Amino acid sequence: MEAGALMREAAAPPKAGAAFADVVAPHLDALYGYCLRLSNRAADAEDLLQETLLNGLRAHGGLRVKDRLRPWLFTIATNAWRDRQRARARELNTVSLDASDAEEDFSLFATLAIEDPFPYSDELHLDFLRLFRDEDMQAVFAAISPVHRLPLILTAIHGFSCKEAAAILGVPLGTVLSRLHRGRKQLERGLWDYAVQHGLVKVGDDDD
Repeated sequence: MEAGALMREAAAPPKAGAAFADVVAPHLDALYGYCLRLSNRAADAEDLLQETLLNGLRAHGGLRVKDRLRPWLFTIATNAWRDRQRARARELNTVSLDASDAEEDFSLFATLAIEDPFPYSDELHLDFLRLFRDEDMQAVFAAISPVHRLPLILTAIHGFSCKEAAAILGVPLGTVLSRLHRGRKQLERGLWDYAVQHGLVKVGDDDD
């Protein structure tokens, strides 16, 4: 999606739109990737990206620290996505923050060691992750509860610090750390369950 085309759709002076497009352009790919992981559908991600850029264009004059543009854009995208969720009666705060006992007790490292799907591997965990295509990983991330998925995407995929993720999400740092822990547990469990369900690994004794 071309930034200039999106800018021209906003009711703003041409020079302002062009200047904003120039400063936003280096962040477009990452921002679109974030919108895609939030929405899980390309069409929805494009709509969310456009809404983010238009909202950003209208508010850009109030941004005092220009080197904060990237987290500022991610904050706008997060808030726009939350508004859409509320409109669809799927408010994030209704999601339980408690991880199940099965999730808390599960360890991907331990499971791989016990099941040993790659008996001759010196890189067991890496060999397991190499089984997943991009679309597989996207499906696993999509299954994580949104409230836990967002801080995981911001830190693990987009490289924000926990403090920056807390600012983007508008929650205390301790809340982000707690949600990250639970998100990682859901990710570990999700990766293993997906691998088993889709035949990426074989488990159990084939001779039984």
